[in-house]
Amino acid sequence: MASQDWIDKDFYKTLGVAKDASAEEIKKAYRQLARQHHPDKNPGDEAAEQKFKNISEAHSVLADPEQRQQYDAIRAMGSGARFSGSPGGDGGGFEDIFGGLFGQGGSPGTAGGRFGGGFEDIFGGMGERFGGRFGGAPAKGADRTAKTTISFKGAVRGTTVGLREPSGNVIDVRIPAGIKEGQKVRVKGKGQPGPGGTGDLLVEVSVQDHPFFAREGDNIRVHLPVSFDEAALGATAEVPTIHGEKVKIRIPAGSSTGKTLRLKGHGIRRKNSSGDMLAVLDVVVPDQLSEEAEQAVRAFAAATAGVNPREGLEGQAAL
Repeated sequence: MASQDWIDKDFYKTLGVAKDASAEEIKKAYRQLARQHHPDKNPGDEAAEQKFKNISEAHSVLADPEQRQQYDAIRAMGSGARFSGSPGGDGGGFEDIFGGLFGQGGSPGTAGGRFGGGFEDIFGGMGERFGGRFGGAPAKGADRTAKTTISFKGAVRGTTVGLREPSGNVIDVRIPAGIKEGQKVRVKGKGQPGPGGTGDLLVEVSVQDHPFFAREGDNIRVHLPVSFDEAALGATAEVPTIHGEKVKIRIPAGSSTGKTLRLKGHGIRRKNSSGDMLAVLDVVVPDQLSEEAEQAVRAFAAATAGVNPREGLEGQAAL
């Protein structure tokens, strides 16, 4: 947007808010007006379409704290002035505002002129600091935000979700594999329209929990039930992974509940790295035993009568 527009246009008036309006008040006013004048609700109405463009333009500037500060400064500095035109013409030239502060002779932007080496030279690159408002690139529209919830599987393997706008349009959002809870996905060109182009849509992702898999960074933790004899004698068991595979894992003899076994590369997979799968053993004791099984356990108890699993516990518990 040219700086001339910033001087001519009262964005506060366009949105119907006071100059000291809060960010929330500006946002609320914009939403109400945008719904009222949206082209989808006023097909063929050129006046409503122009009104919607003006509303969007005003919001793109006032919703951005930095742009709003620049806008207020320029309006305060050059109210009623022009960046073009000759002295005595309609509104006068911008140089008239400073009325001879920089000497006489010449024209702006020429050696010895009122602005010497040019407007930006006088103000030490002021045009650049104001984000190109003095003839640079026009402002881009503001970004929009949204939230969505996806399955654990969708977070691990990637998925696509459709977000429906108030107008009824559906925006397809590609969720990359490995995304974490609370991360955001940027969809280019789906934000607010502006004179310098449309902003982006930022989608915050929430991930549903899974009853078996638990994520820890790029690692996946699971609890693997094992029988008493598997834990005591050792065994090989199959474990399902988040990638739909079944992998075999070796349970060492003499394992106890809580022992963690690592399966390399079976966690979250990325382009250049992969997490691991951590299998935590849970020794399962049957709540009912057949007569034969009970006799076998009693025989085991007799054979290991000299082993005390709680030996030294009292010393550990001493205060």
